[in-house]
Amino acid sequence: MAKKPVPLKARVTVLEMTAAPKTSIPIPANIQTAIIRATEVPLHFYRYLYRQVGKRWHWYDRLRLSDAELAAAIHNPRCSITILLVDGSPAGFYELNSTDDNVVELSYFGLFERALGLGIGKWFLTQALYSAWQNNPEKVTVTTNSLDHPRALQLYQMMGFSPVSTYEAEIVPMTSAELVKVLDS
Repeated sequence: MAKKPVPLKARVTVLEMTAAPKTSIPIPANIQTAIIRATEVPLHFYRYLYRQVGKRWHWYDRLRLSDAELAAAIHNPRCSITILLVDGSPAGFYELNSTDDNVVELSYFGLFERALGLGIGKWFLTQALYSAWQNNPEKVTVTTNSLDHPRALQLYQMMGFSPVSTYEAEIVPMTSAELVKVLDS
C-alpha cells in the first residue's frame, strides 16, 4: 500500500493590483512565440498544461477535480485560458477568472520547465496583465505561496502587485497512484 504523502506547509500571500501596468516589455529576441486564447480547452489538455507548469510547485487542486467539476471551472464564461507556445510547442499558460464584483483573478500563471531561463517570464506575465485589464476591472488579484517559484512573489510585486494578506496553509501532495489515475484519464 502506498504511503500517505506528508502535508507541506506554505505561507500564502494574496496580492492585488489597482492600476494597469504602465511598462511594456519587448518580445524576447531569437525565440518564436505565440500566445493563443484557448476556448473550450479539452480537459486532458488543460490537465497536461496544469501539470507541466505546476508539478515543481505542488499544484494539485485542479488535478483533484472530477471531469464535471473541471469542465464547470474552465468552461465557465468568466474563465479565460491562454497558452504560450515557444518554437511551436506549449511552454506555459495563464488563467484569468472574472468575479461579480469587477475583480479579475490571475488564478494560474506559469511556464513549463523547459521555458524557464529563456527570459520570457516577465514578458508573458505582462501579456497576462494586459489581458486582465482589458475590460477595466477595479483590481486584479493573484495568490502565490512559498512553494511557488522562489522569485514569484518578487516578480508580482515588481509588476505592480501589492500584498494585502498572508496566511499559513497545508498542501497535501498527491500519491503516485492518484497522479497516474488523473493523468491517465
